[in-house]
Order: sequence, then C-alpha cells, then structure tokens
Amino acid sequence: MKFYYPFGEELRPVVQQDRTPKKVFVLGVYASAVHACWRKPGQKRPVCTALAVASEPRIFWDGNPAEAAEIISRIKFPKELGTLEPADPKFNGPSAKVLDEHILAPLGFTRKDAWLCDLLPETRLNDGQIDAIKREYLPLKETYRLNEVTIPKRPSKFCDNERCKEIIAELEESKAEMLVLLGDIPIKQFLNAVASVDYKTLQEYKDLYGYGKFTGTMINGKSYKVLPLAHPRQIGGLGSHSSNWYDEHQKWLDLYK
Repeated sequence: MKFYYPFGEELRPVVQQDRTPKKVFVLGVYASAVHACWRKPGQKRPVCTALAVASEPRIFWDGNPAEAAEIISRIKFPKELGTLEPADPKFNGPSAKVLDEHILAPLGFTRKDAWLCDLLPETRLNDGQIDAIKREYLPLKETYRLNEVTIPKRPSKFCDNERCKEIIAELEESKAEMLVLLGDIPIKQFLNAVASVDYKTLQEYKDLYGYGKFTGTMINGKSYKVLPLAHPRQIGGLGSHSSNWYDEHQKWLDLYK
C-alpha cells in the first residue's frame, strides 16, 4: 500500500545504502522526513514552520540545506498557496548530527564504519504534524485538488516479529560485532524480543551496569557487544527532552575527551 505526504510525495522506506561490512550497527526507532516551511502570500508568519513533505534521501540524513531545497523544489506546489522552502536547520537532520558527533565520534567511528537501521524504516506523523494538516491543509484540499495525506500516525508499536527477523538479517549482513541501541524503544521492542537480557529500559540497564557500559549479548546464536544509549533527542537536548539523560551522556562524553 502506498502512502502520501502533503502535496503528493510518496512515502519511501529509508534504509542503509552502503551494504559493505561495518564495525558498529546502530538501531534507532523510526525514520524522519524532509521538513519544509510553508508561507502563504501576504502573511509574515509561516503557516507551518516544519511540515513533513518528503522522505529523507538516506537514513539519518544530515539535513543538508541545498539537498533539502532540491527535494522540496520537485514538489508540485500550487503557486496560489505561497511558497515551500527548507525549514530551519534545527528541523532537518538534528538526530544525524547528534549521532555523528556525540555517539560515533567518541567511540572512534565515522559514518563509513556504521550500519544504520530503524525499527520502522518509514516516517510517521506525530500529533503536531496531524494538527497542522487538519488546520491548514485539509481546508484547501478540495479547492486546489490536493492529494489525501495517508501517512499513518506515529504508533506505539514499531517492530513486530517479522520486522525483528529482518533487523537480525541486516545485523548479520553488516558483520558488525557492536550493537548500539538508541533509547528505550529498541530495547523493549527488538532486544527483549530476540535476546535474553535482564533489563527492559535504559534506566534498568543503567542501574545494573552503568550508563555507557558495554555488555555481551547473544542474538540468533551470535555474540555482540551491546551498548544502550539515550535517544538522540535526549543527548542533543532537542525539543522536549530529559535533562537527566542529557547530563548522563555528557558525563559519558567526558570520559572520551
């Protein structure tokens, strides 16, 4: 089944493109999107400062402004509705910057060393996106013959048994011996489903082993060094976040300086 963003771009899976052997496998939650700032004629304030309008060109995309502009320029946007332009850089690719600078680099890795994966390799709409679409897009849909926005709402369950099998296949294809988990959800929905571990949350892991400490885990008969860390939102202080996990990660970073 096909799904569509506002103004017609089709939703695409965002997966690892470089399939050569890697040193570390990073598992996140779900893919983000390219965000645009929508401005209507004659209005100083944007209609929407960061509307999801297309799938990221690659997993954990860095939000390159020129690339964002090129992607947005391909969208068939009615001129009567104003303009679409790249959103503020803080809305495109913030998690990628955190991954590169505050997770991979301290461990001595670059993107070339990492195989990146998400529980759900597609974006989903959060409540803010849904509200913006209802408020600004739907009232114009009939007049301007706009497409139906069909991307599903952000779920609570990102990974079923079949998806777990697919992730294991990627993990084994990657040849990586180190598995980094970003936040609670990959622990709960992947690791707890495929391995026998004595924790279900990052807090439980921290209480048992300490934040940023590796442990050995068997997955599908293979041994991996597992490192659960906070989600990039927490690590980078992005939007609504936990100051506790931000502080914990800062302490971890200090160990690598």
